[in-house]
Amino acid sequence: MITADLKGKTALVTGGASGIGLATVELLARCGARVAVNHLAEDPRAGQEIARLEREGCAVIDAPGDVSQPEDCRRMVLDAIDRLGRLDILVNNAATPGTSKPIDFKDLDAMSEEFWNSIVSTNLIGPFRCTRAAAEALRAARGAVVNTASIAGLNTQGSSIAYGAAKAGLINMTRNLARALAPEVRVNAVAPGLVDSPWTATWPADFKASMIAKTPLGRMCTPADIAEGILFLAAGSPMVTGQTLVIDGGLSF
Repeated sequence: MITADLKGKTALVTGGASGIGLATVELLARCGARVAVNHLAEDPRAGQEIARLEREGCAVIDAPGDVSQPEDCRRMVLDAIDRLGRLDILVNNAATPGTSKPIDFKDLDAMSEEFWNSIVSTNLIGPFRCTRAAAEALRAARGAVVNTASIAGLNTQGSSIAYGAAKAGLINMTRNLARALAPEVRVNAVAPGLVDSPWTATWPADFKASMIAKTPLGRMCTPADIAEGILFLAAGSPMVTGQTLVIDGGLSF
């Protein structure tokens, strides 16, 4: 496991109650950062995980809010910054697949207006909302933003057409936010492959087996694998900005 000295630093991780988000919260906190854990207000996992991390000595605070809702998102970000006192790292991880299993790309009827709106508002506009709200604090701290994209945004099939399109947009937006916030703030992204997380728990076993068979390193990614990439981009790469780091065990090549 990679590590860094983040004592005195702060972070906000959206979608931090499970999966990649929770692994990132844990890693940043264990490196010494004080971390605001964003989650949907109704998510029962959040309170349990925050209590566990506090028992283990991690400095974490609760930051409920829905990044798909403009005013709720802005309130959440500004409240977290106020309670943290500053913001050094923003991890835009909150997202939704909108489905419990992959949707056949030929099933265009499944791509309803409601489905598209949910995916785009959360997975693409949500990171923009959070970054815009946090920009002043990030500039003051000369901080970093890391977005959780996906290899689905890089010409690899994802869970749906809408999901892949939103992640492709996020990769493009990462480059443009890097331009917009330079030189004070670096903005990068990670692009995970198939991750063994609550999202994929209900996916068909044969689908996951076929993906693993195509992966040179022979397994699914873990949330911790992705968290290490996020830590590198957030704290260990002072001349890297506007980039997307693929973490997929070689699946996409």
